[in-house]
This record gives sequence, C-alpha cells and structure tokens, in this order.
Amino acid sequence: MTRFGRRGIHTERVTQTTIGPRLDLLLALMMALAAVGTAWAGFQSAKWSRVQANTYAAAGAARSEAGRVATVAAQQRTIDVVTFTSWLNALNAEIVAGDIETPRGGYTPDPESVSGFLFTRFGEEFRPAVDAWLETRPLIDPRAPATPFDMPEYRLAAEQAAAERVGDADELAGVARTANQRSDNYVLTAVVFALVLLFAGLAGKTPHSLARRVLTVVGAVALAGCLVTLLVFPVEL
Repeated sequence: MTRFGRRGIHTERVTQTTIGPRLDLLLALMMALAAVGTAWAGFQSAKWSRVQANTYAAAGAARSEAGRVATVAAQQRTIDVVTFTSWLNALNAEIVAGDIETPRGGYTPDPESVSGFLFTRFGEEFRPAVDAWLETRPLIDPRAPATPFDMPEYRLAAEQAAAERVGDADELAGVARTANQRSDNYVLTAVVFALVLLFAGLAGKTPHSLARRVLTVVGAVALAGCLVTLLVFPVEL
C-alpha cells in the first residue's frame, strides 16, 4: 500500500509538472493575443472617431450650404411675389381705365404699357408658372388657382438645391453616427481584451488549481469572443 501510494503521489507530481508548462504557454499565448487585440481595437477606435469627426464636419458644411442656397431661393421667391403683385396692380389699373381688355386666356404683353413692361421682367423660372396660370383663365374663372405660386410649374432650382443639400447633410450625419457606434464597439472590445489580460495574469499567479482553471477558461472564452468580434467588425484603414 505504501509503495502504491508513493507511485500515486509520484504520478500526480509528474502530471502537475507536465500541466504547468502547458498552462503557462497557454496563458502566455492568451496574453499575447489579448495585447495585440487591444492595440488593434484602440487603433480602429481612433480611426472611426476620425471618420466621425470628418463626416460631422462635412454634414455641418452641407447644412450651411443648404442655408445659403435657401436664402437665395427665398430672395428669388420674394422678387417673384413683388413683381407679380406689381404687374397685377398695373394690369387691373389698365383694365379699369379701358386701356386693355380683360385677358381671357393667354396674355400678350404690350412693351409700351406698365403691365407689359413688368411682365417681360418676370424671372425665367417664374414665367412658365405665370403662362400656365393664365391658361386657367384666372381673371374670369373663380375655380382657377389663386396665384401662379400654386401652379406645379413654379419650381425654383435654388429650393431644390437646398433640399438636396439638406438630404446630403442628413445622410452624412447618419454615416457619422454609424462611425461613432463602431468606435464605441471597438472601445468595448478593448475593455474585454483588458479583462482577458487580467484573468490570464491572475491564473498564472494563483496557487489553487481550481481557481487557475476557472480563470483560464473564462479568459479563453472572452478572448475567443473578442477575436470573433474583430473578424466581423468593419475595418477602417
């Protein structure tokens, strides 16, 4: 019994001696991978943060351009309103004075009259809307649109350009938010890698076999999850 007991003790010591170097090698490999993963996650987080900053700046520039173009569009619309009101007043005065007849459809401007002068000064984008409006016989048909501004033909290129700039700004802001989320994801991954380093370090220092194994298993699982996560995460170079 004594001899068997000594052999059992000897076998257990040999097993521990064999497991020790293997476990140390495994922990060293885990710490190396965790260190590399932490560096890579930090690098990618910084890259995506830069993408976020640049894209937000581009979105801000697009919104500023949209505001500028919208101001131009508002000025053009104001000019169209003023010229149309002036023309309508002049046309009404000439009709009341008997100088011209009430237009019953199209309108042929007389360059020598005030209304004709104003009509020829309508903007290029406003004139098609006025012609379409006059075809509805608005001066004699109460069902006609109230003004040319209600016509679908009235479209300002500046307003369309401003809307496009706003759309571009919204799209860029979405890209920036996505980049911000990706940067946060990489930061979280780096934190988990740091935990892997902690678990591996504690496993190499603790004298208790069970605690060592538990720490090693937990660290290995966390490391595997982080490595898989890095493989599926988008990369910014």
